[in-house]
Amino acid sequence: MAKKDKLTVLIVDDHPLVREALHRALDVEEDMNVVAEASDGEEAVKLASELKPNVVVMDIVMPKVNGIEATRKIKEIAPDTAILILTAYDDEEYVLGLLDAGAAGYLLKSARGRDLVGAIRAIMAGESVLHPNIIARLLKRATVTLVKKNKAQGLLSERESEVLRLVALGMSNKEVAEELFLSQRTVKAHLTSVFNKLNVASRSEAIVKGLQWGLVTLENTEDKFRG
Repeated sequence: MAKKDKLTVLIVDDHPLVREALHRALDVEEDMNVVAEASDGEEAVKLASELKPNVVVMDIVMPKVNGIEATRKIKEIAPDTAILILTAYDDEEYVLGLLDAGAAGYLLKSARGRDLVGAIRAIMAGESVLHPNIIARLLKRATVTLVKKNKAQGLLSERESEVLRLVALGMSNKEVAEELFLSQRTVKAHLTSVFNKLNVASRSEAIVKGLQWGLVTLENTEDKFRG
């Protein structure tokens, strides 16, 4: 596979040994290319702005600029870059804050190298890297302002809205296809259109923005999480 066809990855962590281990785990993959490393959030924002990588693997607790703020800034300047949080913290409020900032998903640092590789591929394939419990928490705390609701009105087609709702229920592309009697290719095309219209780079971001804009609500997904 030519280098230009590979997924480009930026690694961000303030511990050199962690960066080295992540670099080794990803560089052996034929479809991935680590283009740079950053030791703090400030450097991460600068490199992401210059390189526009496909994925940033981001730590949370770092000097100068933390992972949450760095995620927010990177999504402003490089919205097509997906950010995967790799953290030692599993507190849901941390995770929810990161998703609000624009993260595409998260993994604990206890995960194995193959889990990280799988998560990066899943994000780039439009799949979710979120536990269903996190999605349920997002649904319960979602608030929609009138301005955002008006902005979103008519933004998605009826079919796109339906696909986004099923995605928020935690369904895979295959499950959505079966539910709506569509091909997986058609589902992926609808999701790509949703991503473009919402200006996001991942399924997780689409769910979060859909909640924020009232495109997905607790009422139309509550059956899934009842009890």
